[in-house]
Amino acid sequence: MAFIPRGIIPPVVTPTTPDGAFHEKVFVQLINHLIDSGVHGVFPFGTTGEFYAFNNDDYRRIITLAVETAAGRVPVYAGANHITVKGTIELAKIAKECGANAVSVLTPMFISQTQAEVYEFYHAVAESTDLPIIIYNNRPKTNVHVTPETVAKLAEIPNIAGVKDSTGDMTNTAEYIRLTRHRDDFHVLLGRDTLIYAGLCYGATGAIASCANVAPKVAVDIYEKFMAGDHKGALEAQFKFAPLRIACNMGTFPEVIKEGLIMQGIDVGKCIAPIAELTPPEKEKLKTVLQEMGLL
Repeated sequence: MAFIPRGIIPPVVTPTTPDGAFHEKVFVQLINHLIDSGVHGVFPFGTTGEFYAFNNDDYRRIITLAVETAAGRVPVYAGANHITVKGTIELAKIAKECGANAVSVLTPMFISQTQAEVYEFYHAVAESTDLPIIIYNNRPKTNVHVTPETVAKLAEIPNIAGVKDSTGDMTNTAEYIRLTRHRDDFHVLLGRDTLIYAGLCYGATGAIASCANVAPKVAVDIYEKFMAGDHKGALEAQFKFAPLRIACNMGTFPEVIKEGLIMQGIDVGKCIAPIAELTPPEKEKLKTVLQEMGLL
């Protein structure tokens, strides 16, 4: 396939009003801000976008708005995450109708699957759409793993274009790359913001980076400097970026991301309950991190 997932792709937060409804105006503001900051794609309805808190009507509205706002400037990767094959296929169909350029598909949650079942899940979804598919392995959240051997087998399916590895296990990422390195139609993306530079060194083509919502220019610097051959500059940008990702451990994800945006004047609202707001001391710690990064 011609589609190459690359660069820094923020999984965009879903802004909400005080009563928990989708905040369209802030969503448009955020996407424009991210694109103006140099990101290489936008990704609504990832984990950072609290995909689990919205219904299919919301999904259609938000993906459509993302596509309209991006207006061809960067690709739109739509999260298509559901516990069943049928539900995932339905979301992929909506994403196609809305004009998304690709779909990111998380392993089914809650169900403990065998690798054969993981393979058949992605195979069935791939057969249902002609959109490029990014396999999304977030084992820390789902407790479901996609092994390197399974990824290598899935890479043979024409419209499975890549994998996002959010395991935080660099050996796993390296094995994804090693076992698929002979293919020019399959690509590996980092899903752990502290490992972007390491992944690029191994041959990854970019990252789906949650903290790029808050610090898009810093994240873009890691990628752009690396691609320009400035490895020292890219590593320094990675070191600058890392404290923000580490600070995310203070609250339930993605509360730190939303709070960081609010501190910068982008009123994305609170996370969907039961995720709690940061405590005042935690907010002070986050403020210090942002100040030290030059973001406030």
